[in-house]
Amino acid sequence: MDPNEIMSEKAALSLNALTLAYIGDAVHSLYVRRKLVGTMDVKPDVLHKLASDSVKASAQASLLESLLPQFTETELSVYHRGRNGSPHHRAKNQTAADYRKATGFEAVLGFLYLTGQIERLQTFLEK
Repeated sequence: MDPNEIMSEKAALSLNALTLAYIGDAVHSLYVRRKLVGTMDVKPDVLHKLASDSVKASAQASLLESLLPQFTETELSVYHRGRNGSPHHRAKNQTAADYRKATGFEAVLGFLYLTGQIERLQTFLEK
């Protein structure tokens, strides 16, 4: 598969929710890093700290709370699948509830990215 190929919603929905979260985590991390690099001229260690603070589970869970009412039915379904998935590990210093919410949020981001819904993805990332 071409990495730039847009996936159908049906194909994306057939993926494991944790696979969607895996992609969503990368998308979110890259977006935050790109935004920081474009707005700040600081050393990489400072960029890393700022990026880490933005993409940690507690920050994503907090962001999710404000976005959840805006989710479509499909996005809500993807979120629930991701949240209820069985991850093999949990981030240090994060609550299990925050980690599960963050995983669900990342699954939605991954779904939107893979299906080419970039404008929708950007509305969530720019919050």
